[in-house]
Amino acid sequence: MMKQIFGKLPRKPSKSSQHEPNGDALNGSRLNGGTVNSHSSSSANSNQGKKTDPLASQAGLMLVSGIYEALPGFRDVPSTEKQSLFLKKLNMCCVVFDFGDPTKNLREKDIKKQTLLELVDYISSVTSKFNELAVQEMARMVAANLFRTFPSPNHDIKLLEMYDLEDEEPAMDPAWPHLQIVYELLLRFVVSPETDAKLAKRYMDHSFVLKLLDLFDSDDHRERDYLKTILHRIYGKFMVHRPFIRKAINNIFYRFIFETEKHNGIAELLEILGSIINGFALPLKEEHKLFLVRALIPLHKPKCASTYHQQLSYCITQFVEKDYKLADTVIRGLLKYWPVINSSKEVMFVGELEEVLEATQAAEFQRCQVPLFRQIGRCLNSSHFQVAERALFLWNNDHIRNLIIQNRSVILPIIFPALERNTNGHWNLAVQSFTLNVRKIFTDVDHVLFDECLSRFQEDELKEKEMQERRELTWKHLEDVASSTTAASNEAVLVSRFVSSIAIATATATSPTPKAMVGS
Repeated sequence: MMKQIFGKLPRKPSKSSQHEPNGDALNGSRLNGGTVNSHSSSSANSNQGKKTDPLASQAGLMLVSGIYEALPGFRDVPSTEKQSLFLKKLNMCCVVFDFGDPTKNLREKDIKKQTLLELVDYISSVTSKFNELAVQEMARMVAANLFRTFPSPNHDIKLLEMYDLEDEEPAMDPAWPHLQIVYELLLRFVVSPETDAKLAKRYMDHSFVLKLLDLFDSDDHRERDYLKTILHRIYGKFMVHRPFIRKAINNIFYRFIFETEKHNGIAELLEILGSIINGFALPLKEEHKLFLVRALIPLHKPKCASTYHQQLSYCITQFVEKDYKLADTVIRGLLKYWPVINSSKEVMFVGELEEVLEATQAAEFQRCQVPLFRQIGRCLNSSHFQVAERALFLWNNDHIRNLIIQNRSVILPIIFPALERNTNGHWNLAVQSFTLNVRKIFTDVDHVLFDECLSRFQEDELKEKEMQERRELTWKHLEDVASSTTAASNEAVLVSRFVSSIAIATATATSPTPKAMVGS
């Protein structure tokens, strides 16, 4: 009777229930008495901002109270319990610590680090397929630790200046030693033969891929390197995601080119695309050609193009090697975005142009040779010696030199004035020497054409000199008339543009000295 009475009385909550209000959500992970563990404020805010994603919302796991204790190692449990222990360790690693304060939660951070390292070893050695729950927990753990929002004020200010400050030390995330293991864990999970792509795609879905792409804007180059490798592996394993990944990268490029011109991961994304383009089947799809025209070629426009130009040039060249008919499109695109006052960028453009021309066939070369060599002529006369030198080095490439020689009747008249001006008046001796070598190539191949061009150049120079003398003489007469009129009337005289143009035209027509027409 007494037992029944006492049984109806409310029981006092146990210590474990007081300290583990979220115990059910922890899926049986071990929490035994100790200190309190919590998220950093920045991590909590970033996780709260992803409420639309079920994985990210679950990743906001916080231990309001309780102890963070290490679980037994995989070697210490029977094979039948390893899968369950794997899930518990993944769940345990969903707890996020504040790495901004190096003195906080030292013991718990060390336990989590060791647990992550154990998970890396387990994934590398496992011999059975991961079930759906394991894939889900892996995606949840990755979301909890990696998906975050970068601090915007410092981020924006730094990006604004980063491309002009080449000597600035790269940013280092204090949490990187911890994040690196999570990235390594994700990488090994993706490439593991025990990970079923058809099953994993349900949890590593489009939303998951988009959040990975957002991380490419990280200031830490080490993180971007891991992301580059992981995204490439995902692209290779999850074929269903391939069109989406290409489209998402396109959108990043569009936003970068036409809106912000600020992004840290353009080079890494282009490096991934270089490998993807290399695997395109022939004939190229229209989608891929549009990507070249709308995204890759306009990437030459931003001021910071030097930070990713090597990767961009590789992607462009891959397209031309895949389909030689794209050479004309690419060359005209380069000419469209050719820098006007940025000499270092102009050197890069000439270098890329050489790589494209090396893969260009004669028919495509002939379609764009006139505008192309007008630009090359301007480069030859550049006062920046590196630009002029780089343009002259085009003749050192056998394929390009042969294309030029085959079309010399069109090309030589275009660039001959630039060659002559370099020979007679360029300040840099090396440029003069290289120019003489180029002139010799044309002289040896077609001496008659060279002499014709020389004769035409000398005639044009003589006409230009005579016209300049007439202009100077006309202006001198106008000044004399204006000064005499001013002296007589003691008033200022305005020479009409229309009237002075008539006077100049009259003078150039070899008529007698014109009477200046003065308008007030």
